[in-house]
Amino acid sequence: MPRIQIVTDSGARFSNPRLIRHFPVTILPNTITIGDRQLREDLDIDSEAAFSRISQLAQPPIVTPPSERDYAEVFLRHAPHCDAIISVHPSRRLSESWQNGRIAAQAVSSDCEIAVVDSQSLCAGQGMLIRVAAQAAEAATDVETAIQQVRQAVDRIYSVYCVRDTRFLRANGIMSASHAILSAQLGVMPFVSLEGGEIIVIEKVQNISQTIERMVEFMTEFTALEDALVLQDQRQITEQTRLMHEYLALDFPGQHFPFTMYSATMACYLGAAASGMAVLEKADEDDFDF
Repeated sequence: MPRIQIVTDSGARFSNPRLIRHFPVTILPNTITIGDRQLREDLDIDSEAAFSRISQLAQPPIVTPPSERDYAEVFLRHAPHCDAIISVHPSRRLSESWQNGRIAAQAVSSDCEIAVVDSQSLCAGQGMLIRVAAQAAEAATDVETAIQQVRQAVDRIYSVYCVRDTRFLRANGIMSASHAILSAQLGVMPFVSLEGGEIIVIEKVQNISQTIERMVEFMTEFTALEDALVLQDQRQITEQTRLMHEYLALDFPGQHFPFTMYSATMACYLGAAASGMAVLEKADEDDFDF
């Protein structure tokens, strides 16, 4: 069995947080600049405190990913003891993380293979790819098989969010100013999706009931789920999540739908008032014919 180390950043969120304690996963912190303070995500500030501060801002905080040097230091530390390193990054269209990791990997001279993977996602989708990498590292008989399983899983990850405040979508260029202002005036909420590594508006909903209905419809588009996660803007279960669980139990009997806060990194794109769902669809058997 090959020895594989997994690397990612703090923007990832997991359906099973115990994953990072039981598998060889190194998490480098993103730095979030709020006002004149630079705070390392999950180290200098936790999700609840970050959301509280972000909710008071008119403009999105700046997210700075781990640097080339940060990644190079981690790669150099693990390379002598591993057959491979799988480094999973947020979408290159949203972050410089993938580029920093790629440059760092090219600079590291080692027999250890370093695979720098663009998850084409963020937050929960990124975390799901880490789960795939961890399982592949435990079960794969060779490095190339493990890396291939991770890369193939990228196209099976889907995420949607309902955003109740359009200010950050406007500031980040996800919505035009006119559409953001009109949505706010009409009291409608953008429904966004992560597609091709970008956050795009796919429709609008008018209330929480429509949000729940649309989330459940999103889930029922999948016949087989490998992983799923409900994203909230607070730590304790919300009434919306509780109702979603009731509806989902009818369509997916026996399927577990854990929930968590989305990351502060994701809040810098969507704001601190959103909810979402992320899914990893099960692979077809043909996907494993290498």
